[in-house]
Amino acid sequence: MMIMKRSVFKYWGGLAALLALFGFIGCSDEPDEMNYYTFKGQMMSDYLLKTEQFSDFATLVNRAGMMDMLSSYGSYTCFAPTNAALQDYIKGKGLRSLDDLTDADCDTIVRTHLVENMYSTSEMNDGVLPTTNMNRRYLEIGHGNDENGNAVVMVNKTAHVIFELQDDSVENGIMQPVTEVLENSNRMLPKVLEQNDKITTFYAALKATGLLDSLNAYRDDSWNPDLYERYYYTSHINQETATVPDEKRYGFTLFIVPDSVLSRKYGIVPGDIKGLYDKACEIYDAVYPEDKNAEYHSFERLEHRKNPLNRFMAYHILDRDVKGWNYLTPLNDIGIETTLMNPEDWYETMQPRTMMKVEKLTVWKYTNMSGDQRLEIYLNRRYDDNYSIHGSMVSRTIEPEYEQEGLNGRYFYVNDIVAFSTDTRDIVQNCRIRMDFSTIFPELMTNDIRQNGDPRYNDPPFDETAKYGRNYYFPNGYLKNVKSAGYFIYRRPRLGYYCYEGDEMNLFGDYDFTFKTPPVPFEGDWQVRLGFTCEPTRGIGQIYFDDVPQGIPLDMTKNLADPTILGTAFRSDYTSAMSSSEKQEERKALKNKGYYRGAAGGYHLLGDRHDIFANCADTYRIVLCTVHINPDKDHFLRIRNVSDNGSTEFMLDYLELVPKSVYGVTDDGEQEDDL
Repeated sequence: MMIMKRSVFKYWGGLAALLALFGFIGCSDEPDEMNYYTFKGQMMSDYLLKTEQFSDFATLVNRAGMMDMLSSYGSYTCFAPTNAALQDYIKGKGLRSLDDLTDADCDTIVRTHLVENMYSTSEMNDGVLPTTNMNRRYLEIGHGNDENGNAVVMVNKTAHVIFELQDDSVENGIMQPVTEVLENSNRMLPKVLEQNDKITTFYAALKATGLLDSLNAYRDDSWNPDLYERYYYTSHINQETATVPDEKRYGFTLFIVPDSVLSRKYGIVPGDIKGLYDKACEIYDAVYPEDKNAEYHSFERLEHRKNPLNRFMAYHILDRDVKGWNYLTPLNDIGIETTLMNPEDWYETMQPRTMMKVEKLTVWKYTNMSGDQRLEIYLNRRYDDNYSIHGSMVSRTIEPEYEQEGLNGRYFYVNDIVAFSTDTRDIVQNCRIRMDFSTIFPELMTNDIRQNGDPRYNDPPFDETAKYGRNYYFPNGYLKNVKSAGYFIYRRPRLGYYCYEGDEMNLFGDYDFTFKTPPVPFEGDWQVRLGFTCEPTRGIGQIYFDDVPQGIPLDMTKNLADPTILGTAFRSDYTSAMSSSEKQEERKALKNKGYYRGAAGGYHLLGDRHDIFANCADTYRIVLCTVHINPDKDHFLRIRNVSDNGSTEFMLDYLELVPKSVYGVTDDGEQEDDL
């Protein structure tokens, strides 16, 4: 049967875009015609039942009991495998026919190919699709060419969307037929790593150090979301709801140097963990000289956490499941002025009290100078007028014959080793460390909470449908290294919200919230700053560092134009019209009072233009404390409600850890940038 391909276009411009960005388009349970690809006519069920090429998949849908769902309204993307693809799959499994599949098999196959959101091929970017399939697993997306030279979307490395059939719309979704049956691994990450014979050295080192055994954690089965009610709250004019997470999963992300790279760059032959140990000693003996003569330093004590190879391998591991290459930095560069500032995030590693800088190259200036690849992601890179440390580039995918993800995590290839070396400590991380609050807590990424939903849309008042995404709150005990009373809430990204990277976290109720601060790279005096947006509905909180009160309580109702800060001297043309001398004078005045303008590299959408945080009186940074920090100890920030006006909201947007080498520069030195 010949399939007629409908012409699909994306209607997203002009007034419709402006209205959608602020949520002014009416919300209903019907598909949104201005954003999705709906046409009056057949349902997804009709397409499958009436198209001979997909009759086998239709059979599986029926056996899975899901045809009725595809006959009703919704918003789905269906990566339907052709009959030929299913027959190849059956043969590959050693089965005779579809009849040999159990009903459970049918259910798994069908759910793997269905996504409860609508995506055209133009919206499928390298990394993973932002919405999981109905098995709650992510589909990896890439780009390549088919046998006829057509540019096609690759799915899970080897399958591709059929060019002639792509973007075919039905009333309740969009069809994206594929050339192969899609599968997700059901193995834990250690078993996935064991399969890849191109990473034998790293795998052997993980096993020898005992770190491999720590990568089996998957889910806390004692977690019961039914014990917690939905929470209703109001922030400014926004009436929203939040729920607890559905699960409490654990996950891991590894950055692995392939055998070929270790051999080429360092002469370490495959499987030679002694050679890797020697390289680790070369790096870490300079960072931890007190370890050199310790008994645990030897090659016979690789499982000790202070052993050089153990430190080396642990630094390559994050205790969070970063779902795809495109989630390593803010998804779609949301809220970042990419011509001025590279999107970046910071994550703690499994080497105790260390962090890793993850950066996507978007700014042309230093990319051209360095010879590094623009729009690629690098680890621990610092390339500017003073330094030329290239860092390690993260590959977008791996060879198609190997799995890259397991049930509890995934791994990425890097083109060089990643280490907490003296250069990393003293140069790369000797800077202003800015962290979106949602990156501080690994659980938010592992449990698909961070950057969930469609940021183009606001929700109806007190919405419970989660049509455009979900807000979450975290009961005491859900997040590690956190002690909390009241409500600690994650508010999903919206393009129109005044939030760094689109999202924010908030405290509500009679809160008393304590969390472990991210580690700093070296001992010294550090400023701890908070970036936030003031609102009339926000309240007052007292800050403590290691249980010591820090200054007067922070009043989140005051903006920079308040008489106690800049007053009438505040100007909203900071980035466009103020002279260098005027900026310098204002910086000094603000710094003396413990304030900084908001990030000039961050923005929110105001209509159809970028409203830069540095130009807004409401978005700014405040110094919570200036303290001496020992990097070999854990430190804690506490925020306690002291409001007496009935308003108890406290916003946590982004945290900055700033060494004295940056904040202490005088007028004669190279001052901290506004980004």
